[in-house]
Amino acid sequence: MARVRVRQHVNPLSSRYQQSISLPDWSQIYSNLSLPFHLDLGCGRGRFLLQMAQQYPQRNYLGLEIREALVTEANEIRDTYQLTNLHYLFGNINNSLENLLASLPPDSLELITIQFPDPWFKKKHQKRRVVQPEIVEILAEFLTAKGLIFLQSDIQEVAQEMFDRFVEKGLFKPLQNEIWLTENPLEVMTEREIATINKQEPIYRTILIRA
Repeated sequence: MARVRVRQHVNPLSSRYQQSISLPDWSQIYSNLSLPFHLDLGCGRGRFLLQMAQQYPQRNYLGLEIREALVTEANEIRDTYQLTNLHYLFGNINNSLENLLASLPPDSLELITIQFPDPWFKKKHQKRRVVQPEIVEILAEFLTAKGLIFLQSDIQEVAQEMFDRFVEKGLFKPLQNEIWLTENPLEVMTEREIATINKQEPIYRTILIRA
């Protein structure tokens, strides 16, 4: 399958991306809805979740991505593997996250990953960053009591801001005393993580739990 070429950066606040997510019937997608869910926000091409779904079949996996062409490609690849614990959705978390999570089986969201999100370096663009205070509140509402948030970035400023926004209202706290992790506890790596390691550049990782 030819690799789809798409824009690397998409402005989530533009009018083009304000439509609500079209939610599917989950029972027509997942073969076992009693399994806990792992949600990957900004899943890109979906290769990370593709590996996770094969290596750890005891969970259902859901990727959310704002670039529709990547979602189409990822679901096509998923189908070639005949996986029934994995799905990708096209949508914008800024206006659809709460409805999306409310549509999942109650108390099923066990793990959330946000990995290498667009940094949006310019000050005027930082409101486009994925982790905003209202997003943190929504995730806290739907994550299970012992659910985990895994964050990572190769930009220290971005990683620190994500961490700060999750802990600032007392909704989350670090899972362990050391905030930043030297290794990826999930073992499966994203394409960006592999490229960063190959360049011998630092990665800032942390795991949070409900406070």
